[in-house]
Amino acid sequence: MTDLGTTSRGAATGTGDRSRPRAALPALCATQIVSWGIVYYAFPVLNPQITAATGWPTGATTAAFSLGLVVSALAGIRVGRILDRRGPRTVMTAGSVLGAISLLIVATAPNLPVFIAGWALAGFAMASTFYQPAFAALTRWWAPNHVRALTVVTVAGGLASTVFAPLTAALAEHLSWRHTYLVLAAILAAVTIPVHALALRAPWPDAPTSPAHTAAGAAGVGRSRPFLLLAAAFTLSGFAMYAVVVALVPLLLERGYTTSQAAWALGIGGVGQTLGRTLYAALARRTTATARTTILIGLGGLITAGFAAAPGPYGLLIAVSVVAGMVRGNLTLLQATAITDRWGTTHYGRLSGLLAAPAQTAAALAPFAGAALAVPLSGYGPLFFLLIAVSVAAALIAPWTATDGVRHPSPRL
Repeated sequence: MTDLGTTSRGAATGTGDRSRPRAALPALCATQIVSWGIVYYAFPVLNPQITAATGWPTGATTAAFSLGLVVSALAGIRVGRILDRRGPRTVMTAGSVLGAISLLIVATAPNLPVFIAGWALAGFAMASTFYQPAFAALTRWWAPNHVRALTVVTVAGGLASTVFAPLTAALAEHLSWRHTYLVLAAILAAVTIPVHALALRAPWPDAPTSPAHTAAGAAGVGRSRPFLLLAAAFTLSGFAMYAVVVALVPLLLERGYTTSQAAWALGIGGVGQTLGRTLYAALARRTTATARTTILIGLGGLITAGFAAAPGPYGLLIAVSVVAGMVRGNLTLLQATAITDRWGTTHYGRLSGLLAAPAQTAAALAPFAGAALAVPLSGYGPLFFLLIAVSVAAALIAPWTATDGVRHPSPRL
């Protein structure tokens, strides 16, 4: 078993003559925490303050954030193709620069249209710095031990909400939301730009060949019934999961908890993500890709039901949030390995971009849709019951995502 922190050669990289970059894994761990924590998790904490200070409707500010996620989903397809050819260094460094610039625009926006434009630009940053490019890098550099590398980086990434949701809330207690975003933008630039530029300089290995792709090609896989059903299951599950994440803070505020308590309930889910991801390798050894897809999506629905059914006490909500984080953490790794488990690593960036696009679009629309639906549903409690039904539909689709063609052996864990 190869040590993830050392240089190795041969089959591990799939090239036989290239080495794994020593600094890439710890670097991506750090940048995933900072990128997710600042660009994504700070918004649900700051949004109530944004709307109170500006008078902008909650639906409009949430729609701006959702627009950024839609842009990220669509841009991810093109980003995936670039990653397959050129590797992650230029993509992720440029994405870090765009991320800092976009937050500066958001923080200084004099009106709602500029605020929306800032989040649209942030979408390109998300597509270039979040999990998808990191997964593409680790899948190519660390194959066939990539599940271990993916687990390490997602375990670290799971701490993003734990670190930055409370930090954002603490900053917002002393600063305006604009100055809070300026501080966060400075942290984002200072950490991620140099780290991506310096730590991802290793040669990019050639893509290995795969019988599945030789027979059908990437386009054929993308049109196949298992691929389309898998995309549908991840789309429904992603909508429910991200609606829960963004709606959790207003749900708890609606139930009488303070902003700080709500932020901690959201942030503590990161601890659950970290714990859950350490268990994924054991789950992968004992289940097929289809079985664990069904199990994890189904568990997501059960956890949503837990939030809907348990108004308190606060300790119970914290426990449910930790378990919810465990499920989300496993779902992240499930999606990261869905392509390689079924169709191998060839064209991973392209196929993962195609698979992620509808799911990320649904996740992008989830915050806006959740806020919009909460009004006719008379609150966030009934919204959570609707999200349970969406998760159940995804779980019913999941058993039909098994491939009928070439199957790939389980990766070495």
